[in-house]
Amino acid sequence: MESQIHKIHQQLVNKEISCMSLIQEKLNLLKQNTHNSVNSLLDGTALVSAKKVDAKIENGQEIGLLEGIPFGIKDVYMLQGTYTTASSDLLKKYKAAYTATAIQKLLDAGAIPLVKENCDSFGHGSSSENTIFGAVKNAINPDLVAGGSSGGSAVNVAKECTVFSIGGDTGGSIRQPAGYNKIYGFKPTYGRISRYGLMAYASSTDCVGPIAKSIEDVRIVLNVMSGKDPRDQTSYVSEAVSTDLKATQIKTVGYYKNFIENNAISTEIQTDFLATLEKIKAKGITVKALDFFDADILVSTYYTLAMAETASNLSRLDGTNYGARIEGANLKDTYSITRSENFSEETKRRVVGGNQVLSQGFSDEIYLKAQSLRNQISARFTEDFKDVDIILSPVTPASPPEIGESLQDPLAMYLSDAYTVGFSLGGLPALTIPKGTSTGLQITADKKKDAEVLQFANFLNEIL
Repeated sequence: MESQIHKIHQQLVNKEISCMSLIQEKLNLLKQNTHNSVNSLLDGTALVSAKKVDAKIENGQEIGLLEGIPFGIKDVYMLQGTYTTASSDLLKKYKAAYTATAIQKLLDAGAIPLVKENCDSFGHGSSSENTIFGAVKNAINPDLVAGGSSGGSAVNVAKECTVFSIGGDTGGSIRQPAGYNKIYGFKPTYGRISRYGLMAYASSTDCVGPIAKSIEDVRIVLNVMSGKDPRDQTSYVSEAVSTDLKATQIKTVGYYKNFIENNAISTEIQTDFLATLEKIKAKGITVKALDFFDADILVSTYYTLAMAETASNLSRLDGTNYGARIEGANLKDTYSITRSENFSEETKRRVVGGNQVLSQGFSDEIYLKAQSLRNQISARFTEDFKDVDIILSPVTPASPPEIGESLQDPLAMYLSDAYTVGFSLGGLPALTIPKGTSTGLQITADKKKDAEVLQFANFLNEIL
């Protein structure tokens, strides 16, 4: 699909449309949506911003490429003065006191936020059902889950309620819903975009990333949000991704054969993926089968570390300084009731699991072992990228389940992340494209080679 950002920008400049009419059109779509993708609308501020853009154009002033472009924000990002709920009872009336760095950069570029988007509470889920606002429904088939945790963001893009949305990806929370809703979702190299103002889930793998309907729109938004931020010490200075996405130098593509040769993957996805590899070979690119850690090791390592970090990060949420406080007989009772009543079942499951992992007598046996495995996984990626330029994989082992199934079987929900969590543990850039299998393809490169990922995605778009 062509770039919607470029198209709308030109329409605004040529006065073929007004920014006011564009924003009102998108707001109307969001108000009418039946997919539970909306937590709150930002209609008042959006229309004020649109009026200012129209005034600039009318006065003959130039506007930036993102100026007047409507976008959505997953409801785990701070946007000053707006409800920032994390789709939870605990924060359902919380208004952000500041704005996340990544979001502020978009505002500075003139983009207009329209909506805070439904998601799994605190990012805890792979289906966007773990939310006080109701399960997000798949954009293609509303009987199916939208994927998580950035389900609302993916659906709003797929339904063209927003031109792009900003999701959050810890273990696959951008890539998986992008695949389920047949759009593009990018998790950049860890640290490329500041995490300041993103509610922490698992700080060592949390990433900010764009969701859009074209590679070019992903590139534009990525470049705007990237860069060093003194408020996030894990962030770094990065080069902008060039507009020349056809300049791919990819010679060797790898894939993990144990991802493909197992009983967990559906026959349809397996067949389609292997057919994609043949099309790549036909273009003169070498395809190499690689060995990797089994999916159950990747999932257990990721969730061990993620739950431990969740327990630590959420320990501050007790209703004392902010949040929905529920009074008990004493302070300890108040603390206990507030967290018990206001956290979802999935969040409580992760907090309890994380506290167990970190508890005396278990931390050495479980947590430190998981850290060691993570180091081994990262080392394996380093070795693999000596032999291949790109690693290609399915996004998920199976099609999206029906709404309700994941809530009945949390383990099955965790296993749906089997093909995404490894790349998160490695801090690697990874992009979902809606090609190659029914839930898309995942393209991964070595750290800080985000440009190569987008370039190869463009190549695949041309041959698939």
